[in-house]
Amino acid sequence: MTQITLLDGGMGQELVHRAGDRPTPLWSTRVMLDHPGMVAGVHRDFAAAGATIATTNTYAIHHDRLTGTGLEEQFEALHRMALAEAKESGAMRIAGSIGPLVASYRADVMPPYDFAVPKFEEVARLIGADVDLILCETVVSIDHARSILAGAKAAEKPIWIAFSVSDRDGTLLRSGEPLTDALSVVGIAEAVLVNCSAPEAIPAALDILATCGKPYGAYANGFETITEGFLKDKSTVDALAMRRDFTPDLYADHAMRWVDHGATIIGGCCEVSPAHIAEIASRLTAAGHTII
Repeated sequence: MTQITLLDGGMGQELVHRAGDRPTPLWSTRVMLDHPGMVAGVHRDFAAAGATIATTNTYAIHHDRLTGTGLEEQFEALHRMALAEAKESGAMRIAGSIGPLVASYRADVMPPYDFAVPKFEEVARLIGADVDLILCETVVSIDHARSILAGAKAAEKPIWIAFSVSDRDGTLLRSGEPLTDALSVVGIAEAVLVNCSAPEAIPAALDILATCGKPYGAYANGFETITEGFLKDKSTVDALAMRRDFTPDLYADHAMRWVDHGATIIGGCCEVSPAHIAEIASRLTAAGHTII
């Protein structure tokens, strides 16, 4: 049987559900300020469910996300808050999340390389000393991959990169570029994943990742679809809806198929709760796999 690394689930959506507040463009960053300790509670619940890696709540903490919010001067403090709460998780390892600049899923707003790399470097330096690895998340284009990997090196920690693919065709990045072409730029990454995509798109992506010669895996989202409304500037997560069929049993069915495709790193993204992760952990153990 196989050794499987079990990631946690969707921090941002879990916080929105628990807080009960109307979502803002700051997503889970705002929740850290309004509900101290809630992030740590989510981390603990994912660890109790079986996750062996806690992913820091730093995905959306970028200068461009903070502009106009009155929180521009709290950039470093917000990262420190997220790191402190992740350390309370009880998980074996901590992954420092670096999300996209400007907006998720949108290759069209990704800044040019020379501008983007220093922004990613700044985050990597801030969180590097307190994490076990850097997780570059929701990478939607080849240019995005080049810049975030170049910036992530500043942390001097292992780097994992997670691509977001088309919900209709897992062989394509959200930019429309072939996922196969993106593998040519992932040299320094120690693991390659696909994230925040429809579960049904994952197997085709995994078949491509299997050719890269690195550990690979996936963590999908539970949205019905990425709507046009969400792809507008300063969008909020209430423009997205959870699938009606997104039960822990259904998601675990998908995850076990990913393991059959050779994935050794699995977990969840938006709308994946501790209950979903617990069901995956149970299935993995029952199948004779070892969770590491």
